[in-house]
Amino acid sequence: MTDQAVDTGGGELPGSDLPPAATEKHFLGRTRELKELRADIERAGLDTISGRKAPRARVLLIAGRPGCGRTALAEELVRQVADRYRDGVLRARLSEPDGTPVPVERTVRELLTALGLPTPAGADEDDLAQLLREALAGRRVLLLLDDAVTAEQVDMLLPDSPDCLAVAVSEGPLTGIADVRPCTLGGLDTKSALELLTHHTGSVRITVDPRAAEGLVEECAGQPAALVLAGGWLAARPEAAVADLAKQLRAEDDGPPLVRVFRFSCAGLPTAARRVLRLLSLAPAGLADPHTASALAGCSVEDARAVLDDLTALGFLRRLGSPLPQYEVPGCLLPMLRALAESQDRPGELQLARARMLERTVRLLQSCRVITETDSPQARERLAALPRALRFPSPRAAEDWLRLRQPALLAAARLAVLDGQLDTLARRLLAALVRAMVAHFGTRAAAPELYGIHRLVLDIAERRDLPRERAAALLNLADLDAQTGRTAEALARYRAALDAGREGNDPYATGRAMESVGGTHQEMGDYDRAADWYGRALAQRLARDEDADAARLYGRIATVHTYAGRYGEALRNWRAAIALHRRNGDVAAHARALSELARVQEYAGRPEESLGTCGQAVEWARRAEDPRLQAALQLRMADTLERLGDPAAARLHRGAAERMLGDDYEESAPTPEHRPNACEIRSTSAED
Repeated sequence: MTDQAVDTGGGELPGSDLPPAATEKHFLGRTRELKELRADIERAGLDTISGRKAPRARVLLIAGRPGCGRTALAEELVRQVADRYRDGVLRARLSEPDGTPVPVERTVRELLTALGLPTPAGADEDDLAQLLREALAGRRVLLLLDDAVTAEQVDMLLPDSPDCLAVAVSEGPLTGIADVRPCTLGGLDTKSALELLTHHTGSVRITVDPRAAEGLVEECAGQPAALVLAGGWLAARPEAAVADLAKQLRAEDDGPPLVRVFRFSCAGLPTAARRVLRLLSLAPAGLADPHTASALAGCSVEDARAVLDDLTALGFLRRLGSPLPQYEVPGCLLPMLRALAESQDRPGELQLARARMLERTVRLLQSCRVITETDSPQARERLAALPRALRFPSPRAAEDWLRLRQPALLAAARLAVLDGQLDTLARRLLAALVRAMVAHFGTRAAAPELYGIHRLVLDIAERRDLPRERAAALLNLADLDAQTGRTAEALARYRAALDAGREGNDPYATGRAMESVGGTHQEMGDYDRAADWYGRALAQRLARDEDADAARLYGRIATVHTYAGRYGEALRNWRAAIALHRRNGDVAAHARALSELARVQEYAGRPEESLGTCGQAVEWARRAEDPRLQAALQLRMADTLERLGDPAAARLHRGAAERMLGDDYEESAPTPEHRPNACEIRSTSAED
């Protein structure tokens, strides 16, 4: 969350091993506001007054300038009423640290993931919002929507259930949402503000000079973020009097209270810590860890962590409750940090810091992936060549790091592409991120995130006019479209990839695109076009002497001819595939192709030929050491022999299959055979 909390938990002494979650938290003040908000939950809405049932969730709005403790108040309200909502609390942040609204699509994906539900890759925001409403139907959920920028953002996320509650946090009123009364925050009352100062300074300095303490609260306008910085400054200087700080701030009369306290507190930092703090304005999504700070500042990881802990104790950062050391820059401080960096660091220095951060992230992602490949001697060598600080102790530790740092990693990718000045590093980052996510989560599980990453790759490729990269990104996006059933979108992208591959003279991309266009037409049931596109891809493979791919394409052409009932064409293409597999020495593929040839011969009404081909296939399956294929072929021969009126021979083959399969025999035993439809062929064809 972006605001400094009004609660006093989360600060820790440098060197402490306890996470913030382990420290006791106290919420200070806001008694009146909490009472009003809780009463507003029970207030009859306009629909109820008019005799209609409320169609949607009630929305409570907490409004105020950044730094006033609006997020802390929302969290405290949620804590107090959470037990009323049996299905739990969902949280989402609706704007980036720079104030840019987060796309609704991304927010909904995060909420669906929090509910443990799949998020279709590439689905638009309307479809995703509908999925969220359907997921929340019948549930009693509390939503905390922080940093809302527009009413439309909140409206898209509201459940169609009056049993749910949404607590929105915003800088101003969200006009457009009916029946919402904002709870507008100012500064803390004096008593609560003094308690907040006491938490940092101890009670003695406050009670010994209460008038000076009240004067300091007045200089800070009771603003929690300003009070936290003032308290941190005093805590670091036990000899300083509260009156001295109040006097100094009074002399600094240029700007709002938070700006004056921030400027004064920064001036008291050591030079190295001040530089690290400025550079943290470059941290993706305002999230940093020791590696991020180390890369930005060009110092060791140990020194960076010590500085981060010191800055946390001083109130400039907030330590997140995470198994890893992670820190957040409060959103109310980010604009001032950016202005400070732009005024005190040259543009070239800031760009160099960004480059160092991206390079470090790329190397960490490479380490994260390589540790999953320790069976490979080359991977072990690459891992050993990495500095110790970049190595993970185990694949599980690497996966945990990737999962916890994923929001910051994805934000780094988006910012790198948006920057436009570091496209080479951005491309390396995107490639490393894809490989690491696939290695740890798998393509299917990571598909929604991968879809966004491939779109970023496409943005760079189009901006830099890189046709090969454009073709690769379009192929990847089309594959994800095809996997999620968006066949028309997949076909359009495959065709665009074909054009880009031809423009870039990329034979791999053009061949892959032609084959994929054929596969999409096959999925749509247009077997003539599928065979045509497979044929074009086949011609390219043959011209390049790529026999293994050509053999596979012969099989795909044979399969679509089988779907269309053109068994003669199917047989001819399977025989061509078999010839290439034999020439390539691919025994396993040869056995599977013979099996499919026998299947088509059976469909074509040639059972005797099918028996002979099955016999050859059994021999090749034996050479390939594939007992399951041998058993399947024995069962097929048994069925054919029964139809030909030779039950004794059929029993011999069925017995052979039973011996090969053992306990799996019952599961593998086929039902009485019939002429299959296309779906059945698709599920059994080894070459498809």
